[in-house]
Amino acid sequence: MSNSEDAGRSNTSDEGKSPAKRLVTNVPRLDFITKGGLIQGSSYAIIGPPGSGKTVLANQIAFQHVKNGGKALYVTLLSESHGRMLENLSQMTFYDASVIPDRLQYLSGYRDLERDGLKGLLELLRKNAQAHGTTLLIIDGMDAAKEFARTDLSFKRFLQDLQTFSSILGCTTLLLAPHHEGEIHPENTAVDGIFELSLWLHGPRAVRELIAIKFRGGPSLLGRHEVEISNQGMVIHPRTEVQFAHPAAEGREDRIRMSFGIPRLDEALHGGVLSGSTTLLLGAPGTGKTLLGLHFLLQGAREGQPGVYFGFFETPPRLIEKAEGTGMGDLKKYVDEGLIEIQWQPPLEHNLDSLAEKLLERIDERKVDRLRLFIDGVSGFRSAAVYPDRMGRFFSALTHQLRMMDVTTLYSDETPLFSPGVEMPQPEAASTVENVILVRYVELRSQLYRLLSIMKMRESAYDSAIREFSISGEGIRVADTFESAESILTGHARLSGGESSGPDRVKAPLGARRKQGRKTAAKKKPAAKKAPAGASRRRRS
Repeated sequence: MSNSEDAGRSNTSDEGKSPAKRLVTNVPRLDFITKGGLIQGSSYAIIGPPGSGKTVLANQIAFQHVKNGGKALYVTLLSESHGRMLENLSQMTFYDASVIPDRLQYLSGYRDLERDGLKGLLELLRKNAQAHGTTLLIIDGMDAAKEFARTDLSFKRFLQDLQTFSSILGCTTLLLAPHHEGEIHPENTAVDGIFELSLWLHGPRAVRELIAIKFRGGPSLLGRHEVEISNQGMVIHPRTEVQFAHPAAEGREDRIRMSFGIPRLDEALHGGVLSGSTTLLLGAPGTGKTLLGLHFLLQGAREGQPGVYFGFFETPPRLIEKAEGTGMGDLKKYVDEGLIEIQWQPPLEHNLDSLAEKLLERIDERKVDRLRLFIDGVSGFRSAAVYPDRMGRFFSALTHQLRMMDVTTLYSDETPLFSPGVEMPQPEAASTVENVILVRYVELRSQLYRLLSIMKMRESAYDSAIREFSISGEGIRVADTFESAESILTGHARLSGGESSGPDRVKAPLGARRKQGRKTAAKKKPAAKKAPAGASRRRRS
């Protein structure tokens, strides 16, 4: 997704009223949160604890504003020196020294504040803003100005006078102040909008967030949105379930079958999963989920359909090596040609919504039809979540957006390795996806076998019979139905003794049957005749 679908557009709050002019910040996704940018001529408070990114955000807005033809005045009150601040900012891509001081001017106002109080500061601001032709005014260190106010009322009067001359100039104002939880700021009632930045620890992880607490004159995306600060400056990641709160109602109508290229599995699926659908592939570690997903992408490439592998645990060379060792040697050819794209997420601290944005943006950039997507490891998304209770809403929004883009998606998720039953890590996912395929280990006579079963398939008939499958150097092979009668999906199936053919008997898989046959044949060999008792006594004597 780009910075904002609404960036640069005007906003009309009521029918018949002229749209409000917007100051587009070009801060990634801030204009999306504000539905088009800041309202020109309004005043906004940017508050937060030290280190939360207030100065970075304000400077980023200032540099982008002058780049678009505006003029900005940045006034500091008892904060870090301009030289130190600009030295830190020079490492960021938005920084451009050529615009200083002609279009972006830095000014210290503390001396006037200390000498003449709020009145002197106001006069300094008025004089320089008019002389500079300022369209964006930033005051960094409003807590210092508050110290010179006799009462909260006198400070509000100062803010009112500031807003009056800013409105006359058509100048948008940003007021930066430190903020700690529980504090009350009198200026918050006087400004048109409030952006609160936070910095807190989630275990060992530091989390930055932004909240648009107040935004007069137009709608905004409410709630917490995670923030990252990098060499690009501040990047905001709105919650995925809010970004796609109003998706298109319907997707593509001309749907086709998407096969796995594994004959018996495709037969059970009546030709494959439907295009534009979402399939959840469940299984314990090592049951073959990744190989099944790669086979799904490879079959699509063989049919000329593009694919994307989005994973967290297997590096691209390791995936290619794994595929070559299991009969999928042509995977590398399609990766080299670009028909299959591998997007590997290194084992770092990820942002949940940033991962979704990266995936969706890359799919949108490719602009291809009938895309196949394999997300290898839902746990990678789960580990990036700061708020675990978001996962159901997050996946619902992501899944629906992929569906509207006509992407056929296969997720893999892990069940516990040693569990007597089938436990879904995320039970609500069953109602979000159309199809569920379960792969499991089963122990038979101290040996492990793999079983596959289709648990759910919407909008299509399917074969629900349990099937044994094997993985070898020649590829993946799904066998005929593996008959079972007792606890076959619990991982504790047993072969009962005796020659009974009753309902309690479990039929062994093909490999076990061959071994069992050899043992039975050995038992049927004629036994050697015993020597007479007398002969035995003679030998002892």
